[in-house]
Amino acid sequence: MRTFYYIVAAENKACTFTPLIIHKTVSHKLKKQHYNQENMMIKLKTVTINKYKSIQQTQIVDIEPDITTVVGMNESGKTSFLTAIAKTNYFNSDEDFKFDITQDYPRNELIDFQHEDEDCDIISCTYSISDELLKEIEDEFGKDVFNVKEFTYTVPYKSDTTTFNGLKADTKKYLELEVNDGYTLTKATKDAIIACEDLKDVADIVGTEEDEDLSVLKTKIKKLVDEGYKFTNSLTGYIAKTWINPKMPKFWYFDDYYPLKGKININELHNNPPTDEKDKTSKALFELARINPKEILDSTEQQYEKYIALLEASSNKITNEIFKYWSTNQNLDIEFRIQDVKNKQNQPEKVLDIRVKSQRHKITLPLDRRSKGFNWFFSFIIWFSKIQADKKSDYVLLLDEPGLNLHASAQADLMKFFEDLAKKYQIIFTTHSPFMVDTENLNRVRTCFETDNGTIISDTIQEKDPNTLFPLQAALGYDIAQNLFISNNNLLVEGPADLIYLTLISSILEANKRTGLKQEFTIVPVGGLDKVSTFISLLRGSKLNVVCLLDTFTDQKGKQKVDDLVRYKIIREKNLHFFDEFANNGNQTADIEDLFTKKDYLKIFNAAFKDDYDKVNLKDLDKDLETILKQINKVIGVKRFNHYRPASKLNQMGVDISFFDEATLDNFENMFKEINKHIK
Repeated sequence: MRTFYYIVAAENKACTFTPLIIHKTVSHKLKKQHYNQENMMIKLKTVTINKYKSIQQTQIVDIEPDITTVVGMNESGKTSFLTAIAKTNYFNSDEDFKFDITQDYPRNELIDFQHEDEDCDIISCTYSISDELLKEIEDEFGKDVFNVKEFTYTVPYKSDTTTFNGLKADTKKYLELEVNDGYTLTKATKDAIIACEDLKDVADIVGTEEDEDLSVLKTKIKKLVDEGYKFTNSLTGYIAKTWINPKMPKFWYFDDYYPLKGKININELHNNPPTDEKDKTSKALFELARINPKEILDSTEQQYEKYIALLEASSNKITNEIFKYWSTNQNLDIEFRIQDVKNKQNQPEKVLDIRVKSQRHKITLPLDRRSKGFNWFFSFIIWFSKIQADKKSDYVLLLDEPGLNLHASAQADLMKFFEDLAKKYQIIFTTHSPFMVDTENLNRVRTCFETDNGTIISDTIQEKDPNTLFPLQAALGYDIAQNLFISNNNLLVEGPADLIYLTLISSILEANKRTGLKQEFTIVPVGGLDKVSTFISLLRGSKLNVVCLLDTFTDQKGKQKVDDLVRYKIIREKNLHFFDEFANNGNQTADIEDLFTKKDYLKIFNAAFKDDYDKVNLKDLDKDLETILKQINKVIGVKRFNHYRPASKLNQMGVDISFFDEATLDNFENMFKEINKHIK
């Protein structure tokens, strides 16, 4: 049994004490405590790990009040970080979550450390105390007796003691308030009591016959001393034992090794304590259903239905909870079967067969052969129900690579689940998936990476390792991509020049009571004709209305891809438009620049490249070439000039309707009218 060792900040003395039994305080000022589950009384604020497995250098990590995300590659030390935290105050007596110097101290330093006299702190957790808890303490002891906002809890390696640092109660203030709270005492006795350095010194006060309540007061003070931790400051010890320690959050750890087995041997579950994580989950399932495995072992086949009903009732509750956040497949049910079998020694045993039924396909499969993602979620809820059942304690959830086997969309569902859980629990989870990174809350992210000097945990700004940052970069890229598709109606164009021309000319037309592109459309530049087919598939996969407005295909491979999308009904042919439909240039090939009259486009081109090329005139153009861009390329002697520069220049010029020929305006207006027909 571990002995606890507490130190009061700013005091040199310390006393040991044995693990506590919480006692109810006897006080005429004590008010009824109301535990608010929505607001944790004590929250984890900072974790300092000195030496633990792959962590060889002191790591100080700030913990968010809701969700903290630790991003890193496999084998970077993320699990070590979580398990070190878990072992400081695990929610049950699991032997796997107790510190062990041989297993936990960094191996390359272990031999030297074991032969040293000096000890080493494993971990220090700094906690913040809520205003609600401080108010409750104030209600019992009076104003300004205990105003500590945070404290630190430390666990060493060699000593069987742990310490509290930073707790300090004002004994004199408390005694002053106490003696003036209706006790019949002489002034001299009151003064003597107030002068006591510690509560235990009150026992030495000798009063007079006039001190009618001195014995009552001594009895109360003695109770505080006896029922508190043996701190140098007895009042601090009492507050620590009765108010602080019971409110410290417990830690609960869950990883990918906990998923439920498809077949549970009930005999083994009853006869042997759970040894691995899957067995622990099996035990949790029976506890949730309030079934003792021995009950099933002692029952007949005719009685199985009763236990199946209890298991299915628990399962239904779990799946209902899952489906609040599981959009991937809503057509799954859990079925249970109790089977009588023979083991290898031909002895009778009972097995619980857990199967997942697909309502859509009308088939069942063993749970462990079904989606690993669904099994993880199902097992998580089973285990988590144990935490939910504890109404007296706060919890910090430590989740190692949650949803590792979930599809990207299911990981997004899981993140929504976490956001709801964070209303009641602090959550720290590790991941290397970009879909588990909330780009709107990057302040929550800590990076974890391996160096020659062990694991380093830092904020994202400090970390430059590309492998570590990849999930963040990918998450940001995905978020940007998602935010492009903000409209139900999306107009795909080739590039940013198209975007500028369409937006600018549309605005000019609308300002002059003519038809522009309707506001319902979001213009999406895809970055080239070769990417058109990919973007069409992505947007249609999100069930969005997609219309394309493109240069005429000159690349047959790209054209074939788009033709295939039409053939497979991913996009309708009538939603594909090409600029040659509106250019009126007499050719079957056109770019957006061909919607301008040649006169208009040359004005724009010459303004953009006046410092690069001689002025290009109409008479210089080769009319045998199909597009204005090819004609200009021939004049200036290049294969391709920067098509974005003229568009950017036009945007800067601040032109109005008078700048353009009527034919230019008609071409754009006719095109907008046709595109607007596709609004949904």
